[in-house]
Amino acid sequence: MTKEDILKLIIEKPLVPVFYSPDLEHTKNIIQACYEGGIRVFEFTNRGILAKTVFAALVPYVKQNFPEMILGIGTIVDAKTAEDYIAMGADFIVQPGTTKEVGDVCVKHNIAWIPGVLTPTEIYQALAIGADAVKIFPGSVVGSAYVKALRGPMPDVKIMVTGGVEPTEASLKEWFGAGANAVGLGSQLFKDFGDIDVFKNKVKELFTYIQP
Repeated sequence: MTKEDILKLIIEKPLVPVFYSPDLEHTKNIIQACYEGGIRVFEFTNRGILAKTVFAALVPYVKQNFPEMILGIGTIVDAKTAEDYIAMGADFIVQPGTTKEVGDVCVKHNIAWIPGVLTPTEIYQALAIGADAVKIFPGSVVGSAYVKALRGPMPDVKIMVTGGVEPTEASLKEWFGAGANAVGLGSQLFKDFGDIDVFKNKVKELFTYIQP
């Protein structure tokens, strides 16, 4: 997929699991359940010493078994790490904050880059140095009313919200109703993961909450 295709898919399938585990087989099970539930964008996070090892194995697994899914990497804070994951096959890069050196790497490789921001100034600065979308993080600190307020001067900015988004009808309708284009779903989504069929059905139900 091109960068433009990836950004389009994020908007079309805007529920993005944000997940890390050092256990490769467990992660494969999570990805399979997410895919069968309708997820097409998955963010694995660089939050452990085995992150690169697991991610390197996930890339061919996802491409072979779930060809409609894109696999990105989050929690990237420096250029070298960004280069490493892009070389492994990351479809997009997500940051908790914004660092120009990571942006430069993504621009060089024409990889979708979604840096973390909070203020309007940070949003404009991120866009100016090549961000394709921005991640409001942590969303729980500012609330959905903040995103709604941003839409006045920034109607066309692609906004993902992570941190504080819950996998419930009320939370999803609140954030998307405020103007979020996509949301990252973390530990709350996976806390009851056990029965794969139950989890798949839960994910399918979440998509019904955001349909127009």
